[in-house]
Amino acid sequence: MEAKLSFLLEDFPRLLTELDPSTPPAWGQMNVQQMVEHMTDAVLVAAGKIPVKLLSPENRLPQMVAFLFSEDPLPQNVKNPLMAETPAPVRYPNMETAIIELKRALEVFQQAFAENPEQEIVNPFFGPLNYEGQIQMLYKHAKHHLKQFGV
Repeated sequence: MEAKLSFLLEDFPRLLTELDPSTPPAWGQMNVQQMVEHMTDAVLVAAGKIPVKLLSPENRLPQMVAFLFSEDPLPQNVKNPLMAETPAPVRYPNMETAIIELKRALEVFQQAFAENPEQEIVNPFFGPLNYEGQIQMLYKHAKHHLKQFGV
């Protein structure tokens, strides 16, 4: 889990700074900056700062969590019912600022679990996740979007 956390805190932001903001996605409609802002929101959900309701049926959670902890990637073009058909407009003036905000969100995530290491925070698809579960989800999510932009 340490390697995945290190990837999220160090490698992921670095790779994003190296990514040309005009890179077209291999799938989906988000541009690079919209993806970074989307990931910032996902980190804040994992930190419990953006509360969400469980969308998956309770009886499917064991399957969902098994998938989460598998090495299987998130599918391309997977529909996220929390997102509109058209991506939200960017909130920040540029990519650099969006990456700074992502790094801040990752600090908030770390702090949330430093203050309460035993907590479980609801993920809309995988249900209540502890720290390790949230790291796994964010790692899988980050890898999914890096692949979306050819990284």
